[in-house]
Amino acid sequence: MTLHAESMLCEDGPLSRRLVGFEMRPQQVEMAKLVEETLAKRGRLLVEAGTGVGKSFAYLIPAIARAVEAKERVIISTNTISLQEQLIEKDLPLLRAASSHEFSAVLARGRGNYLSLRRLRLASERQERLFPDEEERHQLHAVEDWAIETRDGTLSSLPVLRPESIWEQVQSDTHNCMGKRCPTYDKCFYQSARRRMENADILVCNHALFFSDLAMRARGRGFLPDYTHVILDEAHEIETVASENFGSRLSESGVKHFLRTLVSNSGKGYLPQLRLAKAGFERIEQAVRCVELSEQAAEGMFNDLWNLAKNGSSDPESAGEQRVIGANAVVDSLSEPMKNLAGMLRFLRESAEEADQFELNAFAERADSFALASQSLVAQNIPGCVYWIEGGRKNKRSGRAAVSLQAAAVDVSPLLREQLFSKNISVVLTSATLATSLNDFSLASRRLGCDDAKTVQLGSPFDLARQVKFIIDATMPDPTDQHFEAALANRIVRHVRETDGGAFVLCTSLATMERVARAVESDFARDGHPFFVQNRGMPRNIMLDRFKEDSRSVLFGVSSFWQGVDVRGDGLRNVIITRLPLESPYKPLTKARGEKLAGEGGDSFRDDQLPRAILRFRQGFGRLIRSSQDSGRVVVLDSRIAKKNYGRAFLKALPEGVVPEIDEGEGIDPPSFQD
Repeated sequence: MTLHAESMLCEDGPLSRRLVGFEMRPQQVEMAKLVEETLAKRGRLLVEAGTGVGKSFAYLIPAIARAVEAKERVIISTNTISLQEQLIEKDLPLLRAASSHEFSAVLARGRGNYLSLRRLRLASERQERLFPDEEERHQLHAVEDWAIETRDGTLSSLPVLRPESIWEQVQSDTHNCMGKRCPTYDKCFYQSARRRMENADILVCNHALFFSDLAMRARGRGFLPDYTHVILDEAHEIETVASENFGSRLSESGVKHFLRTLVSNSGKGYLPQLRLAKAGFERIEQAVRCVELSEQAAEGMFNDLWNLAKNGSSDPESAGEQRVIGANAVVDSLSEPMKNLAGMLRFLRESAEEADQFELNAFAERADSFALASQSLVAQNIPGCVYWIEGGRKNKRSGRAAVSLQAAAVDVSPLLREQLFSKNISVVLTSATLATSLNDFSLASRRLGCDDAKTVQLGSPFDLARQVKFIIDATMPDPTDQHFEAALANRIVRHVRETDGGAFVLCTSLATMERVARAVESDFARDGHPFFVQNRGMPRNIMLDRFKEDSRSVLFGVSSFWQGVDVRGDGLRNVIITRLPLESPYKPLTKARGEKLAGEGGDSFRDDQLPRAILRFRQGFGRLIRSSQDSGRVVVLDSRIAKKNYGRAFLKALPEGVVPEIDEGEGIDPPSFQD
């Protein structure tokens, strides 16, 4: 029986008999028909689906039909883990039952997410030398217990706390895989997952894996099985993810952690425990000396990077993000010692036991990758990239912060056009926020290289004009005013009290968030509001769960809470936007994009920064209403939305029927919101 989206989604269709509270939504049916048409023609589609459209069913039903009836594999990529879990654990099983169509759907993960049973056994045998810390050995024993019980061997199913040092020693890895010669090959979690992936009709993955695979395919090898159709949900994030994957990164913490895995500060680690067949001790000493030279080189190079970044930073305690213009701004002192270390590790492999030959090979490959990254980033020879140094706040003990040297693609559109949109496959991009105003997809089309894609904007089926009270505080001082943060704290307390909590306070800066959070903390404690602040040590998912447990909670968050967070019902009834989410024009990637636009006759603010901020603003606004029963207020505490000409662009992007209420105060002329 042919599977048609329209018949599945109608009032008396199969889905209505399986899903409690099902309602036919015209926007959902329209989107499903658009996706059906796109997959049939191997076309290109950008479709914005407002909150409540039910876009996952709208693309899953055509995807299942295509996979089952045409025997064509479909990739579905998302940005967040929560959406992947929803698709795999809820939506796809429900559609399998409702459609009576048999199909296989698999969650694709990167290889490093799987446990290697052989490496776990090896780590257990050598634990005294590999893990000098008793707590680490305790964690290893917990992993051993879990390995007996686990069905899939994935990191996400590991219930215990796990230091990175433990997982690195037991995870599956390309470079130390023995293949069919491995004694645990028949039980291998990764190989089992690989077989399921190869046989799957539908693969669900995250954007990071999808674009990493795309970058690998450009070099002649991919990780994911071949596919005929790709559906990218949460597509407003793909430019950022693609930009990172087409660039490079060298982090001080990553380099030093790698070297300390080989030889720890206490003289333990992988190399000291190594047993070689003959003339072994002298060779190991030489390898240890290579590690020491690499450590010295790393310390010197990252110290130079810190000093270079500090010279351009206005904050005496932090390096921030400092662009590096021109090659060889620092001496690449790291690549040569790392190459020598890689060579020495391969030399050790010749007289090592078989199990260690694979481990040494993996270590050598990692040393080579660090050498290549150092060489490429210092010489700035990755085409189309902007380069910068990133550092946090100064550590009192060391006198500086750990830093990283990074590169990201300034413009991913030619890369995506060549490696994705020019292929003979279907590509569907969808999100609740792709357009910057009514039917204006110009930013997404231009930045992603899909100029010839069909674009459709589908509004929310919810009655947002009734459900949302939208308040603008026009009495707030400008964000650059010295009194802005004090006024912010005052207004936040007032608005939180008016709804008795149930509030998200969305910030654009960690530093500002923390200062304002400290200023309001005693008020919330006195009022009895459970109070959560991002970046204070509590994991994001746990903080969100705790917020949901008490309807009087207040949560302060930055970028990750502006999107991908779903709090239904009375738990969230107040979203406070502290500042319009305009990126700093001095951020390296923002500045480089602006320079490219200016060279093409464009304007950085008008054509790039403002449209991006509007999309983020719409994401933040969208946190409030997640169902037809939700209601509440969105409060904007940035008066520029009412006083600056560009503020109108944000207001034009509001859902139809939502009208701002202006708190004008005394002596402030009411702004005109008309064009």
